[in-house]
Amino acid sequence: MKKEKILLTGGTGYIGSHTAVELIEAGYEVEILDNLLNSKIIVLDKIAEITGVRPKFYEVDLRDAEALAKVFAEGKFTSVIHFAGLKAVAESVEKPLMYYEVNVGGTINLLECMQEYGVNQIVFSSSATVYGEQESPKYVETMRVGGNLASPYGRTKYMIEEILKDTATANPDFRVAILRYFNPIGAHTSGLIGEDPNDKPNNLMPIIMKIAAGELPELMIYGNDYDTPDGSCRRDYIHVVDLAKGHAKALEKLSQGKQIQIYNLGSGNPTSVFEMVKAFSETSGKPLPHKVADRRAGDLAEFYADSAKAEKELNWRTELTISDAMRDTLNFLEKRKNGRA
Repeated sequence: MKKEKILLTGGTGYIGSHTAVELIEAGYEVEILDNLLNSKIIVLDKIAEITGVRPKFYEVDLRDAEALAKVFAEGKFTSVIHFAGLKAVAESVEKPLMYYEVNVGGTINLLECMQEYGVNQIVFSSSATVYGEQESPKYVETMRVGGNLASPYGRTKYMIEEILKDTATANPDFRVAILRYFNPIGAHTSGLIGEDPNDKPNNLMPIIMKIAAGELPELMIYGNDYDTPDGSCRRDYIHVVDLAKGHAKALEKLSQGKQIQIYNLGSGNPTSVFEMVKAFSETSGKPLPHKVADRRAGDLAEFYADSAKAEKELNWRTELTISDAMRDTLNFLEKRKNGRA
């Protein structure tokens, strides 16, 4: 039987590279498109080292419609998993037009190519940011989205979701799975791939990694007086390997059931900043320097996923823990220090 050929946009990035590994190991033929703005070409070597397969690679920006069309003409893909896009919340506030151009404009180019070349299946890398602030910290797929969004980044994710829904309405053959992530952390158990962005880290785990590597002096904990058990903010952290497996499950589901399928991918168990500090220290055997600062505007006390729908319909659930993520992150940092990652 001929293997399905999947195009991963943004496939050399953090989540994309781990998903490439899971798909190759599941028997898919994977090709990767990335502009390498926030990732490294060496990731292809690492994917090959883990799986024995080096994916075909296209260094293309989604905004380049002509180059993108050549990829589709050559590739003859059965499905697309769409990761490519800018993702720094603070930067999106400073440069909103760039975020709309790259994230929304790039996706429109991608969908136009898919339409032209008869590719009717897409898994979209969305975000829990589309929920905005809700009355309940437990986010369910049926909640209203798009209201009270805190950043242009979040609005681009919401807009893309709406564009995908409209595309499905116009084309009865079109199938889309929208995956709303919570907070990916960790690395592949081999230590060969992990989170290694080119830009300034904004999220908690990359900052912890920079401190562990001696590149930052300490962690700033913004607020210790929230209405949570230890006063610090709580978030839903999910091991990136579990997240990657969720994409493989969503891809399997695409050809079945409804045209539009939306799933939260999270653990359902929020972890506080202080608990993350403790978990890192226990795993590494070293204290993590940190100090408490004033709250940041816009930070919510807590939110986390209700992933019951993904468990029921995709037979997917998280299997790896915060401790697993810390262990795998430290392994990746060690390999990177020794020039192996």
